[in-house]
Amino acid sequence: MFARRIAVIGTGYVGLTTGACLASLGHHVVCADIDPEKVDRLTRGEVDILEPGLPELVAENIAAGRLEFVLGARKAIVAPDEPAVEVVFLCVPTPMGDGGAADLRAVQAVANEVRHLLPAGCVVVNKSTVPVGTAETTRKMLGRRDVSVVSNPEFLREGTAVHDFLNPDRIVVGSDSQDAAERVAALYSKLGAPTQLTDAASAELVKYAANCFLAMKLSYVNALSELCERLGADVLEVTEGMGYDRRIGQTFLSPGPGWGGSCFPKDTHALLQIAEAAGMDFDLVGATLRTNTRTRERVVEKVRDAVGGSLTGKRIGLLGLTFKAGTDDLRDSPALAVAELLTAEGAELVGYDPACPTGVPGVTDGISVVDDPLAVAKDAVALVVLTEWPQFRALDWTALGGVIGSPVVIDTRNLLDPDVLRRAGFAWMGLGRS
Repeated sequence: MFARRIAVIGTGYVGLTTGACLASLGHHVVCADIDPEKVDRLTRGEVDILEPGLPELVAENIAAGRLEFVLGARKAIVAPDEPAVEVVFLCVPTPMGDGGAADLRAVQAVANEVRHLLPAGCVVVNKSTVPVGTAETTRKMLGRRDVSVVSNPEFLREGTAVHDFLNPDRIVVGSDSQDAAERVAALYSKLGAPTQLTDAASAELVKYAANCFLAMKLSYVNALSELCERLGADVLEVTEGMGYDRRIGQTFLSPGPGWGGSCFPKDTHALLQIAEAAGMDFDLVGATLRTNTRTRERVVEKVRDAVGGSLTGKRIGLLGLTFKAGTDDLRDSPALAVAELLTAEGAELVGYDPACPTGVPGVTDGISVVDDPLAVAKDAVALVVLTEWPQFRALDWTALGGVIGSPVVIDTRNLLDPDVLRRAGFAWMGLGRS
């Protein structure tokens, strides 16, 4: 069956994408947030986050009357003269808390707020990434025998979230209630994706298992790139040969300055906590984290060696600040992690990112953020490519070479064409390249 009315609590990346995409599938969706200014902006169709296709989808569904935004969960659930809400999606933040465990205070607060507002027969869906057992904990907090709780993890990548939602590899729905699981799965039926109905604990673990496996794959290729440098091999040739193996595949085989973002760091730490609580030493995940730290340190070593052995007082230009291209998200960005290490060694940093034309207080304080690549290069002793923005390939490298203090590029994404850089007078160094 299709729910005639859905409530989505939270309008971050997951909540806003979920709400807009469900509305595009024909459902009537009411999204709630606690920020009145944000609600006003969204009501006008103004989307703050950089996510291709999302502003258009929001505007289209507002105009069609299928999507609306309200202040507070109560207004999303209790609407006079409207059909009863059939499904409530919880899309609130679950950041990394003390010791690496997921902080569930937002989930708990919403559950306590809505427990008496939910109509009989309603299904509450945990869409946020939550530890195993959260569906059961939420059910107990609600204390409602007439309300079911379902785990329905999201698998959205920032920068392609709309595409990922509407073209999913799979839909995972977990619940101890078969009827509730089927009702939630039916919301996505138009997508025609493979759908797995399972128990809540397994559904909750799927998200952690998938993200930690991908983080492990990235750490592996970053360690491999260091080995390639030591042996005189080329990591691009090695990973190409690996990727033809269908058991491995071509994705997540690109070395870089480490992995980050809003999901991988917190999910790897959370899985370690989950395993520890279950009495298990999940050292593969621990090694994945340690390798990620080592990768960032190795980038700093390469920069230090490239500028003569000391970073003290050296002006370093950074190309890219966001954690990946196609987004303006700075959360747990490996670029910023590398920048922090460079600053600790006395470097003077200037940064440019197409999605961040100005600095963000409390986040980029150690970097002079400018809106022009030429300003990054001016008088710098090296440029460090930290985010894989394709725009960097099209920069006027001859002009950059005319203002830079020392024409050196450390390309941590192997993004640029070395021949183009050399013709412009630059010394180019990548990761894992012979």
